[in-house]
Amino acid sequence: MTVGELTEVDETGFSALAEPHRRELHVHCYRMLGSFEDAEDAVQDTFLRAWRRRETFEGRSTFRAWLYRIATNACLDLLATRRPAPAVGGEVPWLQPYPDRLLDEPEALAVARETIELAYLVAVQHLAPRPRAVLILRDVVGWPAKDVAELLGDSVNSVNSALQRARAGLRAHLPAERQDWTGGEEDAETRELVRRFTDATVATDLDRIATMLRDDVRFAMPPTPGLHVGRDAVIADWRADGFESITGLRGVPTSVNRQPAIGFYLWQEREGAWLPLTIDVLRISGGAVTEVTIFHADRFASLGLPERLSA
Repeated sequence: MTVGELTEVDETGFSALAEPHRRELHVHCYRMLGSFEDAEDAVQDTFLRAWRRRETFEGRSTFRAWLYRIATNACLDLLATRRPAPAVGGEVPWLQPYPDRLLDEPEALAVARETIELAYLVAVQHLAPRPRAVLILRDVVGWPAKDVAELLGDSVNSVNSALQRARAGLRAHLPAERQDWTGGEEDAETRELVRRFTDATVATDLDRIATMLRDDVRFAMPPTPGLHVGRDAVIADWRADGFESITGLRGVPTSVNRQPAIGFYLWQEREGAWLPLTIDVLRISGGAVTEVTIFHADRFASLGLPERLSA
């Protein structure tokens, strides 16, 4: 793609060039922002900026790299205007899940499990925006330091220094051991644990659920404030919220962020159907549930889950 060729295409032709990169740019923006909806806004802004400034494409890099440059700047601008710092307790209220069905699209390219899991997303959100961009572009997208420096208007030394700080900050907010949070591919033991967790939840049996939780399990429910750590604290919170009094649950297995998840539905007599309630996303390590992140019913549509289950 030459400079002249890009400036001469019409809007339809430009869209045909840009659209094949939409999904990978969406994943990139999602890592930067931690929010599925904000990532959609950023990608739309990216395409609009690219179309309006197509004459700035100098042909020194690929069209794809040029789009990544614009997308990263769109995310940095959005972070400067919309996003507060994460809460002191560690929770990220704007965190939203990413459906695996979109990660599996050919346009998404290969998405490494350890760079899309919720634990990674939460840890990345604790980094300042520019070091965050450096980390993602260098360690995830695989850009050389020189290209990142050019994008950010910094020196290579500055980028390398920011990368070291970002890596240290990332380690500080990740679970203690890497092999503990990456989890590996889902196996028969994991599937069985998810099945038992689903059955116990449908039965609202907190005692049975407790046997599946690790001692240091973590629980959050974005955007609701609060992070609960430890089996006793988590079970006490669920008990106080009246979990055991719920009746009429059904669970539908799914997966988000390369993690097992269950969409729970609640029977509504007036509707004569089960309607969306919550999505439980699990992190499983060593045969136990080590993290439960629960999202509200407004995430069902983006995850491709049914809007109702008929009787």
